Amino acid sequence: MAKYRDRAGRPIVAVTGMGVVTSLGRGKTENWAALTAGRSGIHRINRFPTDGLRTTIAGTVDFLDVEPMVAPVLSETLATIAADEAVAQAGVTRGDFPGALFVAVPPVEMEWPQRQILADASGETGAIAYADLLRAAAQGDFRTLHDLFLFGTVADRLAERFGTKGSPISLSTACSSGATAIQLGVEAIRRGEAKAALSIGTDGSVHAEALIRFSLLSALSTQNDPPEGAAKPFSKNRDGFVMGEGAAALVLEDYEHAVGRGATILGFVAGCGEKGDGFHRTRSSPDGRPAILAMQQAIEDAGLSPDDIDYINAHGTSTPENDKMESMSCMAVFGERMTRVPISSNKSMIGHTLTAAGAVEAVFSLMTIAENRIPPTINYHVPDPAIALDVVPNTARDASVSKVMSNSFGFGGQNTSLVFTAEPVS
Repeated sequence: MAKYRDRAGRPIVAVTGMGVVTSLGRGKTENWAALTAGRSGIHRINRFPTDGLRTTIAGTVDFLDVEPMVAPVLSETLATIAADEAVAQAGVTRGDFPGALFVAVPPVEMEWPQRQILADASGETGAIAYADLLRAAAQGDFRTLHDLFLFGTVADRLAERFGTKGSPISLSTACSSGATAIQLGVEAIRRGEAKAALSIGTDGSVHAEALIRFSLLSALSTQNDPPEGAAKPFSKNRDGFVMGEGAAALVLEDYEHAVGRGATILGFVAGCGEKGDGFHRTRSSPDGRPAILAMQQAIEDAGLSPDDIDYINAHGTSTPENDKMESMSCMAVFGERMTRVPISSNKSMIGHTLTAAGAVEAVFSLMTIAENRIPPTINYHVPDPAIALDVVPNTARDASVSKVMSNSFGFGGQNTSLVFTAEPVS
């Protein structure tokens, strides 16, 4: 029994299934091949007109037939694809999942085309308040439209499809949401509330209004040409992030439960760290303290030391402020060793998948362990002298990797770090 418990006497959490879909492709095989080849999924937006917009590029997922093309429907479709792959790999019967569901979904509002439909149908000729739209959508022929934009709808449908147990949990902690979904699954298993958890992060919310809102925050890159060169984390000439879409799912299990049913173990979630930052609604604390504490907590929770970490999958958004803060925080945690710990950002190729990012990057972190191959940070041609990190530049690097830290630092002060390992830490 002891071999299935960590140093704190808690159940060890194993990963038995993974699934992913991004602008690079559908499934782990397609994504990993593209990621390690340094290929970008960022391109010009063709889903809607971009005339007059400062940013006209994104990592949209354009190879799916989704109708209507609205954020909740696309997010649900992406989540379903990722979860189907993860559950199949885990060898779990779809429709009878032996645990809980935690879904990170984007907090989207009704989009402009749907607002216009409702405004026209209501006979309003002037301004119509959002509350009026919701009331109108809840009536008669528009009930389905109303339900689409309810925050918990995606999780409810996924729970029905996969047969998860208990009430499905929908969550949104900004850009750390995908990591938070994994953390909640880990905590449920450790507390003995579930033998398994299906943790999903999904986001299909690239639309004109989202681009405009992020542009007003001066958060997006405006280097539209060429699109694949816009996201350049840790480079001196970085100017903002690029929006992306995607989803990832992990099947987490009590290690003993997984071994008992003969499941293949893909890796372990050894540590979780979380720290809130009340400094600002969008900006990170300049001293990086919350990010530092999140990383330290994740390492401590895993029963490891900073010297044990082989690679860092960075949050690495390509915004001037975030990359500087993350670099400074990593230096504070790892000291001078940080100049030798490889670090890279998947966002250089897939963009920032927002609510899905922490889950997508968790899958890539575990694949890095499995393949002993570190994906690169592409577009790294002008290093920032203020960021003295061992950024893996432009080409994948073969290396022995058994312990990975993955960082997710979100708007509103949401900071989550996860530690993944090849072997259980007991």
